Amino acid sequence: MKLMKVLTAAEVREVDRLTTERYGIPSLLLMENAAAQTLRAIEQRFRPIADRRVLVLCGKGNNGGDGAAFARQAWMRRARVEVLLFARVEDARGDARVNFEIVRNLAARVEGLRLFEDADWETWLTFRERLECYDFIVDGLLGTGLERPAEGLYGEVISDLARFAETSRATRIVSIDLPSGLAADRDHVIGPTVRADLTVTFTAPKPALVLPPAYLHAGEVVVAPIGSPDELIRSVGATLNLVEASDVRRWLERTRRQPLSHKGTYGHVLLIAGSRGKPGAACLAARAALTAGAGLVTVATVPSIQSVIVAQVAEAMTEALEETTEGTISEQALARALELIAERDLLALGPGLTTQESTRRFVRELLLRARCPIIVDADGLNNLAPWPDELDGRERPLIATPHPGEMARLIGTTTQYVLENRVEVAREFALAHHLWLVLKGHRTLIATPDGQVYVNPTGNAGLATAGSGDVLTGMLAGCLAQDRGREPTDAVLAAVYLHGLAGDLAAQRVGARVMLASDVTAHLGEALALIGGEDERRSGNVPHALG
Repeated sequence: MKLMKVLTAAEVREVDRLTTERYGIPSLLLMENAAAQTLRAIEQRFRPIADRRVLVLCGKGNNGGDGAAFARQAWMRRARVEVLLFARVEDARGDARVNFEIVRNLAARVEGLRLFEDADWETWLTFRERLECYDFIVDGLLGTGLERPAEGLYGEVISDLARFAETSRATRIVSIDLPSGLAADRDHVIGPTVRADLTVTFTAPKPALVLPPAYLHAGEVVVAPIGSPDELIRSVGATLNLVEASDVRRWLERTRRQPLSHKGTYGHVLLIAGSRGKPGAACLAARAALTAGAGLVTVATVPSIQSVIVAQVAEAMTEALEETTEGTISEQALARALELIAERDLLALGPGLTTQESTRRFVRELLLRARCPIIVDADGLNNLAPWPDELDGRERPLIATPHPGEMARLIGTTTQYVLENRVEVAREFALAHHLWLVLKGHRTLIATPDGQVYVNPTGNAGLATAGSGDVLTGMLAGCLAQDRGREPTDAVLAAVYLHGLAGDLAAQRVGARVMLASDVTAHLGEALALIGGEDERRSGNVPHALG
């Protein structure tokens, strides 16, 4: 997949430098393009800017220079523009100063464009009292260079804007490149921060615009090209990526049903799951695997719940594994489980197993001996904790899908530490054990054995419900089964994205508060059609020649 790179502030500066050095594109032109793209995004998403009142807030740096260039271009489109510069023009340097000087010269000679230079607290109070009079407030105060909380007048202005954003208002707040107050490379908020309705960022998204909770301040994010070639963006060594619908669409096109295929074409999943009292986890995972496209699914489980699974998922087959007196899978079932694995294409292990001691020994030994692609979730992971050093994915693909609590147990730390260091934890674990790690949560992360980390943008709080992870396990199994023999990254990304999208559709239909895990599976077909389009709906059909 050709995914969107997420660049740090230093990586963006390097791309800008190389754009000028290698291709002769002046940095002043990049600033002009940034202003044009901001104006274009505003008009596309809201309304034409002609005759609208616009307030542009500028710091003295390049972000403010973008704001000044935007102000001029908006004025040229007949907007009524006021620019509030929290510095003297002479305090600015380079391209920013050029644009401030242009605005100052124009403002002295034309109508409809005004510059308030060296704005102080008293000046800001005057504007603060009438923010609702503007159609747009454009934030060009602070850019990607910020590394500590905004203080002084800047901090006060940003705090006032954040409070204004919480009011009932018609005024739209638009941030240039990054909401002022965010640190570009951090996933958390470091101080007072603008809460934008729209952020127009340039060249590539920054970590703060895709990772929670920081990204919640950005509103809708538009990634706008300003002249840097794609090859430069991909040459700076970025390891963070954002999954997009177009990436999943390409995977769907590649794995589309073919007219002469059969159920064996799309893989046979072995799901080892369930225990007495927890048959639902196995049912949810089995149904999701079939709905996601697996040709065949066999559920290997304890005899006491086989009849439940048959009744709930008629399309799945079942196999009995020896049962403990507590109703869990016994370590005595190991030989039979290995026989079943040898006849299937993929193993999914974990939902509803429990952590009974005999089951724990079964899980650990099975994973060390199985040689097919493996997905480990839920109690499969809990039975491994702490993660054994001898278990890795070098001999066959291995996908682990912990939530933050399970992740903490696997590496012997606290859940809070995992939550505060999600990208680093995911990347280090995937590298150390040569596996694919799906770290579940708001904006699920997928880390791969080559050190890349992918941010999934789909999903909502309605997925915080019992069984949602079991459905994801099934979807991963279904996607991997029909794409077996290939490197798993594309299938894993597609499964996670579609799981979240189906959850989004379910939340729209029934509401996030009341949705169930089974609602996610029920909306998977709609999610597939939404991404794959008409070709996905007609996948595998053969035109009939008879009239």
